[in-house]
Amino acid sequence: MSETAVSIPALLARNVAHFGARTAYREKEFGIWQSWTWAETADEIEALALGLLDLGLAQGEHVVISGRNRPALYWSMVAVQAAGGIPVPIYQDAAVEEIGYQLDHSQAVFAIAGDQEQVDKLTEASAGTEGLRRTVYLDARGLRKYDHARLVAYRDLQQAGRDAKDRLGPELERRRGAAAYDDTCIMLYTSGTTGRPKGVVLSNRNVIETAKASCDFDRLTEREEILAYLPMAWVGDYIFSIGQAYWSGFCVNCPESPDTLQADLREIGPTYYFAPPRVFETQLTTVMIRMEDAGRLKRGIFHHFMDHAQKVGPRILDGEPVAMTDRLKYRLGELLVYGPLKNTMGFSRIRVGYTAGEAIGPEIFDFYRGLGINLKQLYGQTEATVFITQQPDNQVRSDTVGVPSPGVEIRISEAGEVYYRSPGVFVEYFRNPESTADTKDADGWVATGDAGFIEDSTGHLRIIDRAKDVGKLAGGGMFAPKYVENKLKFFPNILEAVVFGAGRERCMAFLNIDLNAVGNWAERNNLSYSSYQELSQHPRVLEMLREHVAEVNESVAQDDMLSGCQVHRFCVLHKQLDADDGELTRTQKVRRKVIGEKFEDLVKALYAGKDEIYTETEVTYEDGRKGSIKATLKIQDAKVFPVRDAEQREAAE
Repeated sequence: MSETAVSIPALLARNVAHFGARTAYREKEFGIWQSWTWAETADEIEALALGLLDLGLAQGEHVVISGRNRPALYWSMVAVQAAGGIPVPIYQDAAVEEIGYQLDHSQAVFAIAGDQEQVDKLTEASAGTEGLRRTVYLDARGLRKYDHARLVAYRDLQQAGRDAKDRLGPELERRRGAAAYDDTCIMLYTSGTTGRPKGVVLSNRNVIETAKASCDFDRLTEREEILAYLPMAWVGDYIFSIGQAYWSGFCVNCPESPDTLQADLREIGPTYYFAPPRVFETQLTTVMIRMEDAGRLKRGIFHHFMDHAQKVGPRILDGEPVAMTDRLKYRLGELLVYGPLKNTMGFSRIRVGYTAGEAIGPEIFDFYRGLGINLKQLYGQTEATVFITQQPDNQVRSDTVGVPSPGVEIRISEAGEVYYRSPGVFVEYFRNPESTADTKDADGWVATGDAGFIEDSTGHLRIIDRAKDVGKLAGGGMFAPKYVENKLKFFPNILEAVVFGAGRERCMAFLNIDLNAVGNWAERNNLSYSSYQELSQHPRVLEMLREHVAEVNESVAQDDMLSGCQVHRFCVLHKQLDADDGELTRTQKVRRKVIGEKFEDLVKALYAGKDEIYTETEVTYEDGRKGSIKATLKIQDAKVFPVRDAEQREAAE
């Protein structure tokens, strides 16, 4: 890194000098990929930064950014930084109430919005306040008849900046040059799993040091291609699409829309890819659905070679010895199954793939590794600027999250909680010194809130669950719900699972069916239904889910530490868990406490031994209106398996 690269705008200038003619961004619009080089990107960003100065942006002021992944919105973040401001990306699917809280908390003076929907939400959220002075919009569709007293078009703002270059250019250079390594780079809101989201302040040092270390770890270069499709408000997207992209100089590709994502992924063929477990689960579900619709011969070939891939694929990927006959069979499988499947998913060129955000089920993880995809796990947090641990090549396992990332120290407290310290440790929670002090001590150690341990033999970290969720069953055994939930979600028919049991004799569960997978299965089996609710309670669907739960229980029974976590009874919820209803975070993490309180009547019915229960649940529609869903849920008993006692385990050992 050069001496002057102490900010993202400084890295941009370095990239223009080193490889200005290389493609920095692509965006698909109207079915055509449009490209911008690093030199063109710098011109776009400078024009916008000058426009923000012309609007009156002062140093240190916050600018909210909301919309889907588009180059112009990524440029907005860098332009705000160049102008001396602090970008605050927010989730584009956030409700008006959430946006209002973040506007008020961040004290944002400007907003940059992707389209009419974002403008509408920002306008409603800021109604009656004086904080938000102007909203800049990118897509003008639907806005022609709006009152433009506090609206300005993105292109108009850029043109104003270009017109004011002679007047404001020196001030822009002064602000860019004044940026220091420990100045604030960005503020990102946490997912709010346990309460109101907190504004995490990250410095230039946090972002650049983390980007440098993680790029070195996986040998990322300017030749990588990534697809930027995850929420721009999420720290992972910021590090991959801004931090690492600007450090390494690789190309960021933005899809045309969520509906074209899979096709765009295939066209780009990224070499570096990240997805949370939910994305990999959804893709696996889609594959399994399509195979069930295939002919008997194709289905037989698929399952035959996939069984072989699970046995030897990960070993071949890790360079371990494998019999020549198995290698030859795997090569045949690559020709007939694995290669075409990877091409269909857009994974043919992946050199490094990561998953994080939630624990991924080992069966799902092994499925992709078996295909020869170098999928690895990392463990991180917004407060760590993502990276706490990573898995080195040839040391990849489904039951650990790897070794400490470069520059990261890890220790385990007496209570089993994971702590870390690194150059990526956040500066503070904005306007929240109490939470900052509770999370980060005077020596820079941060409490993750997760329970885990470090393996003596390998140095790898194993995460058990959220520390607050790990508990004891009434009989004394360990209760770790996420372990069981991930096993349940391996089945394409189960979209989400929530397990209860802390302090109880037995574990119970809520399940959500996957409408696509179960709907497809129902169609093949000539089952008619008129709604999600009706399908979720169909006797044959419940029978299928009982089989899935029994299979998971059989697997859990083999785990000496967690065998007491078998699910004894379950019910299938009449609605999908939803972030708009407060049941999930915007990053799709389960809000376990909220769900337990909201569906308290169902939990009581599970433990009371009832066969069914009538319930009413409030829901929030996409337009913000409230309604309710009424249903009678059929509670199911699950098959449980004997647990080996201590004497049996000793004999086996």
